[in-house]
Amino acid sequence: MFACAFLMISVTSCKTTKSADLQYKPLENALLWEIKGPGISKPSYLYGTIHIIDTKDYFLPKGTMAAIDASDKVVFEINMAEMSDMSAMMGMMNKVMMKDGKTLKDLITEEEYELVGNHFKKIGLPLFMLERMKPMFLTVFAYGDLDPSGLKNGNTKSYEMEFMDMAKNAGKTVGGLETMDYQLNLFDEVPYEAQAKMLVDAIKSADSGNDEFQKMTDMYTSQNINAMVNSISEEGSDIAGYEDKLLNQRNKNWIPLIIEGAKKEPTFFAVGAGHLGGPIGVIHLLRKAGMKVTPVK
Repeated sequence: MFACAFLMISVTSCKTTKSADLQYKPLENALLWEIKGPGISKPSYLYGTIHIIDTKDYFLPKGTMAAIDASDKVVFEINMAEMSDMSAMMGMMNKVMMKDGKTLKDLITEEEYELVGNHFKKIGLPLFMLERMKPMFLTVFAYGDLDPSGLKNGNTKSYEMEFMDMAKNAGKTVGGLETMDYQLNLFDEVPYEAQAKMLVDAIKSADSGNDEFQKMTDMYTSQNINAMVNSISEEGSDIAGYEDKLLNQRNKNWIPLIIEGAKKEPTFFAVGAGHLGGPIGVIHLLRKAGMKVTPVK
């Protein structure tokens, strides 16, 4: 979920119409969008998720359940069925760890190391068990009161897991735009030092009351996908400088897969909401490729 057969196909290889020169305009506040276009007999849907949210903030915009019911397949960034395959998960464990025996202590100051250690101690995770993990994996636990047991005790929810349960209960097929292996390899695109800085900054932000997780939640519940993509690319954000590899190129890779999938059968595509907006966001790229993408009201 963390920040999630991979086809290296550029969006420019898609068959496009005269809308290829379409100018970008800020999008309406909406998480659920309908996809229509040439070769698509029944509408498909695009939904922007937030991977983890407090249960009190969890909601589904009107029309979401109807969109899922009308879809034959549910597709995520990665096939969520992989997450329940223990043999596959165990095979990925080496990719969670930093290479060359690196540890978190090698990347930050003693003061910062103490700060991180105290934070994880509070949520019941001894740092010695985690210090060889790539720091970006740990960042999700840096925000506010978000703790790793939240999904089990009901304090937090995952939109992907909720949609996966809905698909399973309805007997729908599921799929993924990327493999888990590909998403894990993405973490190697960001230097360990930069990842460690993200982790420390996130903990400092939460401790100072400037909780980035709450800010993102507020943007999400207001369905402001323009603000979400702007917060990712603005200077000082966690992935500023790396958004081309972590965001933009992935958006481009997904376009032909979404279009082909929508042509085959009505599909509900659920991807991180930060991927939807912006001139290189999924919605604008789909429109440039000739698709009609409209918010569901």
